[in-house]
Amino acid sequence: MAGSALNDARLCHHGQRPGTPVVVASLEQAYEDCRQETARWAKTFYLGTLLMPPAKRRAIWAIYVWCRRTDELMDSAEAQALPQKQLEQRLEQWEQRTRGFFRGEVRDGLDLVMVDTLERYPQPLQPYLDMIEGQRMDLRQHRYATFKELALYCYRVAGTVGLMTQEVMGRDPAYTSAPWSDAPDTSEAAVALGIANQLTNILRDVGEDRSRGRIYLPQDDLMRFGYGEDQLLAGVVNDNWRALMRFQVERARQWFARSEAGVRWLAPDARWPVWASLRLYRGILDVIEQHDYDVFNKRAFVPRTGKLLDLPFSFVVAQVR
Repeated sequence: MAGSALNDARLCHHGQRPGTPVVVASLEQAYEDCRQETARWAKTFYLGTLLMPPAKRRAIWAIYVWCRRTDELMDSAEAQALPQKQLEQRLEQWEQRTRGFFRGEVRDGLDLVMVDTLERYPQPLQPYLDMIEGQRMDLRQHRYATFKELALYCYRVAGTVGLMTQEVMGRDPAYTSAPWSDAPDTSEAAVALGIANQLTNILRDVGEDRSRGRIYLPQDDLMRFGYGEDQLLAGVVNDNWRALMRFQVERARQWFARSEAGVRWLAPDARWPVWASLRLYRGILDVIEQHDYDVFNKRAFVPRTGKLLDLPFSFVVAQVR
């Protein structure tokens, strides 16, 4: 059981005053619920978390579930049927609830594990607010004129995850304990990995996103490669599309490369899982290429066998880089 912050947590429901008694799951059960949800919805990510020590993996599961619930406010089947004003209200309520568990308020099991996680691994509120703002972008903006616009969106909905989790990962004491230590800030690399993952999601999910009326590929890139929005909506795979996608895949790989610089500074028990997650997620780009960039009719994913076979390679990389 956690210490003072969790013991002092104020339990409240929507509209109830702090201090009103409510029934929530035990801390152990709440973490188990987060584990199950992560395993169900993020198989590649979940596999990487299993390489972490128990305390760290549980914190990562809690953060993942908070992020997924944030995303579901906009992207669930239920949300798709709601008017914009109601979606805005949901985001506002979620923001207030998030500010609440940073103050130690608990309404349910997710709040409970987040309060525990924040006590064990203190971190700022701002990345959480930035992610919610990313959901507001999805509410208002369905096209992106330039990559600069898209990069801001990618930071908010995914780069923030790097900032949320870097305190959980920790730094190698060998670089931080000595007075002469000059280990750099890993925040930039953490954000880069989140952006790389989101760019990969965008390329994998082009076909799915178009059914929601969303096109994330920058409009100026579509024009540059002579590929029209009407063709994208129709799922046309031609030479122009392949050239456009080759460019996008290479851009995503560059962001993965930028993220690698920070992994070496992480705590030893975090380097292997981070390398494994990075390599496995980057592998989706390889599958997109193998499918000849047909993301409209073929879903790109790394098979379970491929994931397991890559783990020893990730371990070796974690030791030498």
